[in-house]
Amino acid sequence: MKNLSKISLLATLSALVSSPLAAQEAMGIDEKVNQVFANLTGPFVGLIFAPFPGTSFPWIVMWLVIAATIFTLYFGFVQFRFFKHSIQLVKGDFSDPSDAGEVSHFQALATALSGTVGLGNIAGVAVAVGIGGPGATFWMILAGLLGMASKFTECTLGVKYRNEYPDGTVSGGPMYYISKGFNELGLPGGKILAVLFSVFCILGALGGGNMFQANQAHAQISGIVGDYPGWITGIIFAGVVFAVIVGGIKSIANVTEKVVPFMGILYVGAALIILLVNYDQIGWAFGQIFAGAFTGLGVAGGMVGALIQGFKRAAFSNEAGVGSAAIAHSAVKTKEPITEGFVSLLEPLIDTVVICTMTALVIVISQQLIIDPATGNYMLNEAGSAIATVDGNSGVSLTSAAFASGISWFPYVLAIAVVLFAFSTMISWSYYGLKAWTYLFGEGKTSELVFKIIFCIFIVIGAAASLGPVIDFSDAAIFAMAVVNIFCLYFLMKLVKKELQSYAARLQSGEIKKFTH
Repeated sequence: MKNLSKISLLATLSALVSSPLAAQEAMGIDEKVNQVFANLTGPFVGLIFAPFPGTSFPWIVMWLVIAATIFTLYFGFVQFRFFKHSIQLVKGDFSDPSDAGEVSHFQALATALSGTVGLGNIAGVAVAVGIGGPGATFWMILAGLLGMASKFTECTLGVKYRNEYPDGTVSGGPMYYISKGFNELGLPGGKILAVLFSVFCILGALGGGNMFQANQAHAQISGIVGDYPGWITGIIFAGVVFAVIVGGIKSIANVTEKVVPFMGILYVGAALIILLVNYDQIGWAFGQIFAGAFTGLGVAGGMVGALIQGFKRAAFSNEAGVGSAAIAHSAVKTKEPITEGFVSLLEPLIDTVVICTMTALVIVISQQLIIDPATGNYMLNEAGSAIATVDGNSGVSLTSAAFASGISWFPYVLAIAVVLFAFSTMISWSYYGLKAWTYLFGEGKTSELVFKIIFCIFIVIGAAASLGPVIDFSDAAIFAMAVVNIFCLYFLMKLVKKELQSYAARLQSGEIKKFTH
């Protein structure tokens, strides 16, 4: 994949500096590379995202949702019972700075959130509402609430089975809890499954967690300042990202704990302005969401269409069950693995239930206000039931148009948000890929530096080239992580339940007390 990507990058660069004829030839090379790669990886991509027969519902989405439901029931709705305690942990009420680990509960949460809160919250929600109607939002929220239990399960295991080194650094994640947990239970195949997960994690980090982010960030920036070569954006991003990730998880956490709250406040704040200005439409919008979730509203087959789009958006947005967040949470300072499980369950709530819902509300409300097709935005049809496209607006452009209907200058704010979302996602996924890399090739400064350089090279490639099949393949790799991870979680969840029962009993008895700072 690396060689193909380099060829594509060279083709793109030559097109920028040579004659129109050479540019056409370069584009032809790029298309040929894309076609070859698509032919090689198409079967794998098709398998991961294959729909159930007779439907448009990818089986991988149901794999994630069913697991989230099982974990919710198995742990007795842990996401609701321990919600207050989760907030207390994030605030640091029970944190002992002397505990093993590298980052605080809040920093671990911010790092993991920076990997999930991204372009999916902006573009993906628009696509879900555009296809499934406003009712998709309801199912998106439900899937997000269920996904909290998946995050709880995998992140508890991430801390429980992490490696702690003499210099104070740690390494954890599914590759460690799969191999160690299976070994503890006397189950075969743990090492093989851990290696398989690591391979998928590296591929997903270089593609969906890297190239796609750089590519979309460049598209948004060039749409504001004018068209210019993507490699310029790539080099700038690569330089900034390298400056952050070269310092390891502590450096990453120090950045994400500042960037994530800022970008969250920036984006949610803009959404709140729209909603406050149109406060009289909020009730109507929720009415559309509930009606579309349970009746014939929506363009994709009524309730079923809305359910499919809502579940897809939630699964693709918060990555609950994928296992990636467990890598970031493993670095937390704690001696109680279950505490990071409590902290991590807040992720789908923030990512899907809050941020995605805010986006959906703005889009739904703006569609009633935008009635002139000449505006080029989405709009509700005459029956007020289904979202229709106008002039091909979709994804980020739809969200931008929806916000611009209330805030004329919002496209500029959105450009900043997209850049921040892309940047934060890249630095988090660099850490995920790094830990999978060191699991396969060993710990050490040299091994880490090699991966970090490779990661930054792929940022330039992603910004400069159009590599659709590569992105499709990397997305499939990310969800292939979920296939391995969830399969193993079913065997390991009994270990999490023991941790939960022990901690809950000690918390109730008063044995676990707030830490005095």
